[in-house]
Amino acid sequence: MRDAVIVDAVRTPIGRRNGALSEVHPVNLSAHVLTALAERTGLDPATVDDVQWGCVSQVGAQAGIVSRSAVFAAGWPETVPATTINRACGSSQQSVSFAAGSVISGQADVVIAGGVESMSQVPMGSAVKTPNENYPAEVLERFGVSGFSQGIGAEMIAEKWGFSRTQLDEFALRSHELSAAATDAGAFDRQLAPLAGLTTDEGIRRGGSLESLAKLKTVFKEDGVIHAGNSSQISDGAGALLVTTSEYAAAQGWAPLARIHTAVVAADDPVVMLTGPIPATEKALKRSGLSIDDIGAFEINEAFAPVPLAWLAETGAKLDRLNPLGGAIGVGHPLGGSGAILMTRLVHHMRDNGIRYGLQSMCEAGGMANATILELL
Repeated sequence: MRDAVIVDAVRTPIGRRNGALSEVHPVNLSAHVLTALAERTGLDPATVDDVQWGCVSQVGAQAGIVSRSAVFAAGWPETVPATTINRACGSSQQSVSFAAGSVISGQADVVIAGGVESMSQVPMGSAVKTPNENYPAEVLERFGVSGFSQGIGAEMIAEKWGFSRTQLDEFALRSHELSAAATDAGAFDRQLAPLAGLTTDEGIRRGGSLESLAKLKTVFKEDGVIHAGNSSQISDGAGALLVTTSEYAAAQGWAPLARIHTAVVAADDPVVMLTGPIPATEKALKRSGLSIDDIGAFEINEAFAPVPLAWLAETGAKLDRLNPLGGAIGVGHPLGGSGAILMTRLVHHMRDNGIRYGLQSMCEAGGMANATILELL
């Protein structure tokens, strides 16, 4: 029976908005990790059956088929096809799921999965002229809202689970501290493809305090708890993973890092919007036959601090297994690239620490979430 394995995974450092990567065209961000992945594995690009690439704001510099343009920019043969995927923040995690399905079903032998987002060049929301214009009145009326807002959803989660601003800020500081510690320990060195002089994730802030975060103004509600300091950073970056079968990998002399054990997608309340990782995790565990305690590391995207905290409260997972290298609050969240970047972080962390199972999940617009379980090989 065919399976799906990750041979290797690589990512750019994550750049701050208007930072080191802000002038790099998103096509070139993508081409950079494609090239790095081929060089690291000895992959012949001509053997790639498809490049499946996540990107959320597919306008401006990211318009058209950014993945196909990346194939050209990487100098790969014109015979390599590509497609671009949008499942909001989970776009490139979805690309890994599609890649796994492609190789398991026999539709392909080699797929490059990944994604990109240059939020400096293509700001979030660029695809619409006015907020919520993409929702007709019938949709808004169904849910009794004038629009959908991730920020308001984060406020709703904090209120429902009773998280104080102090709790959220403590989690935000944890993200920066763990990100800095992982960077200093060299935990990311083997997965990074430096670019534009950037060799480490650019958004990490050292020496933060509850006092400094307390000075920040809330963004979505005047009396709320969500502010820039306990939210994910607007960023630029890309990541790529080589997905194939165990049989094909062996024929090429590759030693895969991990098997894609289980991949699911789930959906929840689109107004609260950000609770999807909770049912997605439950679904993945049920389908895999594993328990929450079987999982040695979790990557739950830190879109806003209440998201992983609510997930933690509902799943009963151990805190020290949650985002052990920090997360998007500490290093940033380049939308369409984040799923591949998180999975790159997760699979290398599993290898470096001998962790058998890892689980990744991301909240997404519309109340959706992907969940993927990896098994170390």
